[in-house]
Amino acid sequence: MDYKSVIKFISIIGMWLSIFLLLPILIGWAYKESYQSFLYFDIFLFSINALFFLILRKHKINLKIKESILSVNLIWILLGIAGGMPLVLNTHIGYADAFFEAISGFTTTGATVYSDIESLPHMILFHRSLMHWLGGMGIIVLGVGLFSIINPTGSMSLFKAESTGIQLQKLTPKIKDNAMTLWIIYLLITLIDAILLDIAGMDKFDAVNHAFSTISTGGFSTKNASLAYWADNDAIMWITTFFMTLSGINFMAHLKLYYDDISGYKSEEVKYYLAVFFILSIALSITHYYNETSGSFYESVKHSFFTISSILTTTGFVSIDYEQWGQATASIIIIAMLIGANAGSTAGGIKVIRYVVLIKILFAEMKKILHPNAVINVFLDKQRIKSSVFLSVFGFLFLYAFTVLATALYLYIRGYDSLTSLTAALATVGNIGPGFGDVGAVDNFGFFSWYDKIFLSFSMIIGRLECYTFFLLFVRDFWRKF
Repeated sequence: MDYKSVIKFISIIGMWLSIFLLLPILIGWAYKESYQSFLYFDIFLFSINALFFLILRKHKINLKIKESILSVNLIWILLGIAGGMPLVLNTHIGYADAFFEAISGFTTTGATVYSDIESLPHMILFHRSLMHWLGGMGIIVLGVGLFSIINPTGSMSLFKAESTGIQLQKLTPKIKDNAMTLWIIYLLITLIDAILLDIAGMDKFDAVNHAFSTISTGGFSTKNASLAYWADNDAIMWITTFFMTLSGINFMAHLKLYYDDISGYKSEEVKYYLAVFFILSIALSITHYYNETSGSFYESVKHSFFTISSILTTTGFVSIDYEQWGQATASIIIIAMLIGANAGSTAGGIKVIRYVVLIKILFAEMKKILHPNAVINVFLDKQRIKSSVFLSVFGFLFLYAFTVLATALYLYIRGYDSLTSLTAALATVGNIGPGFGDVGAVDNFGFFSWYDKIFLSFSMIIGRLECYTFFLLFVRDFWRKF
């Protein structure tokens, strides 16, 4: 294990993070808020990372798969600490609360410990949204794009460690080109969303913050009521629904479009994702309308499409208290929580592609039973799926289910009711944000004890890294020297 390479790379990420943190400091300066403690911490953060970088300046970074996995895990701890300290210094919450909020921000979970968000300074509101935005595409992917100039081989290992999942499409020859182009696309979509929200009636500050949260599928809002604050503004509601749904699509499809290729949007995963979105939205609209004593069918459709888009893409915005809709609607929402959006998107959750592969495997096995001597291949987008992908899918599902159940069991043993425990587990591991019970649409996570918040923070990290990257740390061979 090349620990010097790990430390040097983390120091690079730390320095870049400190540069980005100047943005909320500038917001504080613009709004004449007390930003000095934030600035002093940012200077300290840059200085300590610059010191490590200078100490190791002669060491050539060589990140292989083990170093990449360790780096990614340690960077998430760094993000929790570095992102949380400004919250401690400027909103006077505890360290565990701040760590939870920062991890929730960077993992784009959107669960919060704050009960009165509107009382927070503008710079902290922007800081929370910025954590979403950086974490959405992955601050590590930005680092990969920069680091690849130094070491292309190591950057590929990092990209795989950060972006675990099913990859049937090859990346463009230069990983740094992919990383930087993805960030350009990410920025462009964010700008378009912010401009449209501004035109629709949000003020510019709220528009930028909600664009950050929407495109990253994060969920932090500048309002206590989340998007319900603008529930009567149909334009804002539908714009947000559209961009949440768009952000749930594999960014490789957006990347292809950037190069004038629309084939990415014709993939099976995108088709199934959109089909699931419309089916669940229509089902929720009908169920909600017939269970609602007042309100028009249009209002049911508007809130249902918004809610399914928010939950399916794991954004976590709320336009209405869906817990008041009854058990039938709750079942549909929980189904959305269990599915997720596309692999390669900013969304969390299990992802549609894994269900597609799983269903194809099951049908192939049934055909095999009927025709024992037949050679039956499984295809996805006209590409044969290798057996290693099957194993990866089953392995992930096991680790994901294990993490959710372990988190739920821990919370239940701690004394929380079964609904709160289970949906809090789904909401954190799936990076969704809201659940049901005490962590419902209009509630927050502030009531958990400090050690519960630390536990849930790691649940969010495990979900964000799609299980494998975290659990590999506990494999004996990972630490063994060959």
